[in-house]
Amino acid sequence: MAKKVLKKKVQRKVAVQNTTAPAMESAREIWLAGLGAFNVAQQESGRILEQGSKLFEKLVAEGGKIEQKTRKDVVGAIGSIRGEVENRVEGVRQQADAVRKQANDNWDKLERIFEDRVARALSRLGIPSKDDVSGLAEKVQKLAREVSDLGGKKSTATARVKVVAKTKKDVAKNVPATKTAVRKVVRKKVAKKSA
Repeated sequence: MAKKVLKKKVQRKVAVQNTTAPAMESAREIWLAGLGAFNVAQQESGRILEQGSKLFEKLVAEGGKIEQKTRKDVVGAIGSIRGEVENRVEGVRQQADAVRKQANDNWDKLERIFEDRVARALSRLGIPSKDDVSGLAEKVQKLAREVSDLGGKKSTATARVKVVAKTKKDVAKNVPATKTAVRKVVRKKVAKKSA
């Protein structure tokens, strides 16, 4: 049995040598092919670099043309979008102005309604309005002038001041007084002064 094991070992060594020889030869050929490729690449690199440079310049020129065309298209698109946005913004502004105006109008109407209702309520209570008091004050001043013209005894300024002061007090006390009541008060005062 020992002879068989030895035979197998010897056969293996010979077989290894037979199979390694072609592999070594293939590796050497691959190495040589790589060296050849490197040499060709070096020789061709100058020519390829020159062609590559020309190709690069051509690509840059084409890129510039495309960029100009794209910019023109983009600027046109942006201009139309900007115009559309501005139109929409203007529409929104107009709507906001219309709403603001409507709100102001409604507020004014509400104020008028409130003022009218308050004036009616004060009128029902017998409280004169600002216009009524102003009208009475004007009439009192007119009557005071007439009285001073009729009286003649005292200076017109002094008489006017006294009459206006007294009639204002009377008007303030008798707020719901009518025109005839004011006339009666003024006549009585005129009668007292002239007597």
